[in-house]
Amino acid sequence: MIRGWPVELAEGRVALRPIRVRDADAWQEVHTRNREWLRRWEATVPPGAPAGRRPTFRQMVRYLRSEAAAGRMLPFVILYDGRLVGQLTVSGITWGSMSSAHLGYWVDERVAGRGVMPTAVALATDHCFFRIGLHRMEVCIRPENAPSRRVVAKLGFREEGLRPRYLHIDGDWRDHMVYALNVEEVPEGLLPRWRAYRAAHGLTGG
Repeated sequence: MIRGWPVELAEGRVALRPIRVRDADAWQEVHTRNREWLRRWEATVPPGAPAGRRPTFRQMVRYLRSEAAAGRMLPFVILYDGRLVGQLTVSGITWGSMSSAHLGYWVDERVAGRGVMPTAVALATDHCFFRIGLHRMEVCIRPENAPSRRVVAKLGFREEGLRPRYLHIDGDWRDHMVYALNVEEVPEGLLPRWRAYRAAHGLTGG
């Protein structure tokens, strides 16, 4: 089990908490309603790969929580005003000389543009840096995904380059841009940086 897990994190109207089996109805309602909104960005199984059956929600949650117990993952749901609006997962947690992890996320189209996702990413990143002791956080985003790229741009993640045909998404192998942040780049924390950005741009909401 990772130090500082399970944990609940909050900033204003946005909160993160561990995903749980009883989230099934709320998660499935939001995910199903946003199917077209999310289709271009969600992973798919490449042809010829052993596909098996798509896991049920219960199976997915059990897998995520077992990975968390093994210290490899932090699976959160995103809440806005107490309502489930998305998911954020810290995955690929690696210790030792690398001490890094990947961030992946999706959010309900109804709350997009309200600062929910940058707030969630800032909360998770600060927890990973200052509570559990990681050194680097990485986000890989399709070049076409302008909203997601705006999230990391607002937070000051560095663009590190292109990974050609990196992940199988929406039926084909897709290029991804790599964005990263090291703990030394935000000694004050990412959440204070996001608060300052919002104040400077007159942003409200998340």
